[in-house]
Amino acid sequence: MVENRPLGNLLSHIILIFGVALVVFPVWVAIVASTHPPGTFVRGVMPLLPGPNGWENYRTILLEGRSRAGTPPVIGMMWNSFVMAMCITLGKLAISIISAFAIVYFRFPFRIFFFWIIFVTLMLPVEVRIVPTFQVVADLGMLNSFAGLSIPLIASATATFLFRQFFMTIPEEMLEAARVDGAGPFKFFKDILLPLSITNIAALFVIMFIYGWNQYLWPLLITTDPEYFTIVMGIQRMVTGGDSEPLWHLVMATVVLAALPPVLVILFMQRLFVKGLTETEK
Repeated sequence: MVENRPLGNLLSHIILIFGVALVVFPVWVAIVASTHPPGTFVRGVMPLLPGPNGWENYRTILLEGRSRAGTPPVIGMMWNSFVMAMCITLGKLAISIISAFAIVYFRFPFRIFFFWIIFVTLMLPVEVRIVPTFQVVADLGMLNSFAGLSIPLIASATATFLFRQFFMTIPEEMLEAARVDGAGPFKFFKDILLPLSITNIAALFVIMFIYGWNQYLWPLLITTDPEYFTIVMGIQRMVTGGDSEPLWHLVMATVVLAALPPVLVILFMQRLFVKGLTETEK
């Protein structure tokens, strides 16, 4: 039994509050900066209270963009990032769960060897193999396309490994019972494995969506058409593009908008996400 010590509880709460403040303060600064006119930052003083130009700043960046930096409207870049993140996420989940199912429940030659080949690709992220990957994408004519943005990033050894480990915990009796009832491999996969894997799928969905949304180097390399710019690319172009100083009020407005979709995904799927990471018995 843990003793109730008021001083210890107070110290714990102070540490927690300090930690939360340390994390939230940069977010608050970005939100405040996105509501002020551009001249505010010329004086070199960062205000800590919201300004009067919030609606105008967000309207400008959403619908007009910043033409001098070659940045299209943010709403289009957010859509591109969303499509890219969803394609990567759904592709990773589909390929990984099917691969794990084949490795665990089918007996074919060299299946363990193929699994370890997949697992070894963890040491070869896209940044390591970016030159040959770019060459393949260019030869296939997928530059400046959603296929080029998403397909090279779909394979996931991590998700395959996690699904394999989960499938190995399912009792053999369930497979035998499904066979007795006349269920084939696809029916066993659809009616038994998929429902049992919901929490794992939800946890991996959150991780993979954030991974796809935050991609920077790969879209920057294969995308030159503004119609396919992603939101992370847009932030970089707004900071470095153009001959004038960065318009920080618009940059911060873009940063706030770019953070919203991952935050919403985490909030809506928080319960399943935590359950999928912590639950050991299904």
